[in-house]
Amino acid sequence: MLRRTAVLALPVLALLTSAASASAVAHPAPGAAGRAGDHLTVTLTGTGPSDGAYELFCHPAAGTHPEPQEACDSLDGATVWGKDPFAPVPPDALCTDVYGGPETARVTGVWAGRPVDTDYRRTNGCEIARWDAMRPLLPPTSGMGDGAVR
Repeated sequence: MLRRTAVLALPVLALLTSAASASAVAHPAPGAAGRAGDHLTVTLTGTGPSDGAYELFCHPAAGTHPEPQEACDSLDGATVWGKDPFAPVPPDALCTDVYGGPETARVTGVWAGRPVDTDYRRTNGCEIARWDAMRPLLPPTSGMGDGAVR
């Protein structure tokens, strides 16, 4: 009887172990492929020729954004279950005191079924990194944030 219980327990233990391992892996948001309704409006200021408002639709990619497919693909790659790709810099973050330029962006709309309403600027190292992480949704900038002392 003891031997039989041990034999039955091994497959159950293996199943539980593999399920726990699978849940530790980052997964895309449910339904990420083929989502309908992903629509963002990007309003840029201080960028010079890129200033203005752009519409981006994904799944399928369309809109007035200059690189809709690339922007959608990048956002899809950044969309991971449990992580907000549009999250602001945490208030307690330690950021370098580097000015990246006058560019600002406002992104509003719906992504992965959730409302988006966030601002981007290039006022310090953390904000520059946050902007750069959103390329190509946000355009490259004047280069003021390249680390050079001015």
